[in-house]
Amino acid sequence: MSTVDAVDLGRRRFLTATATVVGGVGVAFVAVPFLKSWSPSERARAAGAPVEADISKLEEGAQITVEWRGKPVWLLKRTKQMLEDLPTLNSQLVDPNSETASQQPKYAQNPYRSIKPETLVLVGICTHLGCSPIFRPDIAPPDLGPAWKGGYYCPCHGSRFDLAGRVYKDVPAPTNLEVPSYRYLSDSRVLIGVDPETA
Repeated sequence: MSTVDAVDLGRRRFLTATATVVGGVGVAFVAVPFLKSWSPSERARAAGAPVEADISKLEEGAQITVEWRGKPVWLLKRTKQMLEDLPTLNSQLVDPNSETASQQPKYAQNPYRSIKPETLVLVGICTHLGCSPIFRPDIAPPDLGPAWKGGYYCPCHGSRFDLAGRVYKDVPAPTNLEVPSYRYLSDSRVLIGVDPETA
């Protein structure tokens, strides 16, 4: 083998190795963004992510609103009187026992539609056409009548819900307000979007 052949063979090996490395880097530059595009965006992750609510300063009879999956979620701290009034309304309601399973998790299928009786967690979207009802805790106001013991009134088409989110009879909304999945992180912190079983 001549010196010229030896030099050419070395150069050939060098060029082959260099081309392989450059090609591998090129494939990585193409593959990484492609594979990353399969992952959900930060915005998409945030849209479905659980939301934490602090209820430590929530007073009896008061309500706060947080946003989860682009929807308002209400957290209401019910008074003793509000809880006592709930069973007295059963005859006026479409589904007083929350038998429509899709409207609440199994652990909220009770007279209070909540894990803890005093704290109600509801998606604030009317089940008729998606308007957001108004929190009306006032008792027997002139516009809602003497039988009104507090609840939610939808101004779009007049649907009414009690303070457990149960729908009244003879209104456009067909079902109770939705109770989202949620769990308690502590006595003052609620995580919306996660069931207690996943704790």
